[in-house]
Amino acid sequence: MFGGETTLQTVHSLKFHLNKSFEDIAKIGNSDPVDLDSIKQAIKRLSFQFPNPERVRFLLQDLQKVVDENQLTLENEIKIFLKFNNIYRAIYPHNKGYNIHNFGHVHLQRGGSIPDAKVAYKTFGTLNADKTNVIVYPTWYSGFFVDNEWLIGKGMALDPEQYFIIIVGALGNGLSSSPSNTDEPYDRSRFPNVTLYDNVTLQHRLVTEVLGVKKVKLVVGWSMGAQQSFQWGALYPDLVERIAPFCGSAKTSPHNYVFLDSIKAALQADAVYNNGFYDQQPKKGIRAFARVYAGWGFSQPFYRQEIWRKMGFASLEDFLIGFWEGFFLQRDANNLLAMVWTWQHADISDNPIFQGDLVKALGAIKAKSFVLSPEIDLYFPKEDNEWEVSQMPQAEYLVIPGVWGHFAGGGLNPEDTRFLDLHLKRLLAE
Repeated sequence: MFGGETTLQTVHSLKFHLNKSFEDIAKIGNSDPVDLDSIKQAIKRLSFQFPNPERVRFLLQDLQKVVDENQLTLENEIKIFLKFNNIYRAIYPHNKGYNIHNFGHVHLQRGGSIPDAKVAYKTFGTLNADKTNVIVYPTWYSGFFVDNEWLIGKGMALDPEQYFIIIVGALGNGLSSSPSNTDEPYDRSRFPNVTLYDNVTLQHRLVTEVLGVKKVKLVVGWSMGAQQSFQWGALYPDLVERIAPFCGSAKTSPHNYVFLDSIKAALQADAVYNNGFYDQQPKKGIRAFARVYAGWGFSQPFYRQEIWRKMGFASLEDFLIGFWEGFFLQRDANNLLAMVWTWQHADISDNPIFQGDLVKALGAIKAKSFVLSPEIDLYFPKEDNEWEVSQMPQAEYLVIPGVWGHFAGGGLNPEDTRFLDLHLKRLLAE
């Protein structure tokens, strides 16, 4: 039985995805013990509600094979979560139930502009009367709202029964203003360069001017979402009470910049890319992009120990195709490249307030801060975070144990999710 510390916490997000159809699954991820019969019943209900789409039917059959093994090991926890997540994506591609606010003509930090700038966001929970129970949760590189939702749920730190949680889509992610959804002449590769400062100042306008928020309890995020969390803390110290950046730094390092240049070059080498004015997605380039990315997202021990087998993949090649290529083939090439530029130039001090003084920017973060790093993160090494924490007035540095690398913050491994949730609860209690 699942229960207590062995609960499959990551599947809790499905209660938001499929509402009443997942009433049985919704219990998974809370503290109540749930046996395999509950999962099997949920599969039956899904089969009844979605009997026609061939892809959903195939995924349900695939999930049934895992459940029929009747083993509730950590390996099966990971497999079941991933397969439920695939079913959700097949039924509701990318996202559901989000809002868009139009800010009109917005001038950007590097001299460009977006004539019809839109910020997409999704909320969970209810804003209290004094508008102070707010958690801001920015998306990460290429991330959609669903990619953040694994950290939200009843009984978790990000509990919508207690907090008003705002997931904000970064510019370029395909939901907020992006190359793929902006009209001529700023469409496709003509989309302007967007900085960390551009993203966070627009998010601040959304949170304060549009939603009327008076105080932010916590800004939390993974990877590029972590970079935005640092930026929130530096720019708005009187508004933000706590930040929890995980698996991300306050400034992109030169080594990280070089990695990003390599994936950019791999994608652009596809002749179909055509300088960003393609008639169809440059899939050969995107697959090459994904293959380069694959060597960085997880750690060397992850690959050496063949942890990908716990995710249900039959071979390393199967993992590279099914996980990495499959993920990025769902994205638009110009969107990926626009966000690469943002990531490469991320620096919380590169703005009119701090004028390139990173020590000053980190010192301006008055919020109580937990900065969490994986044991091995090839993008954002823990040494960078250790130094950043040393420059912050109220920061604590924590290491996420294990071999999942950067993806310790991606919601794939239940043990990492429990670690993050535990310390977020501790931070919110302080």
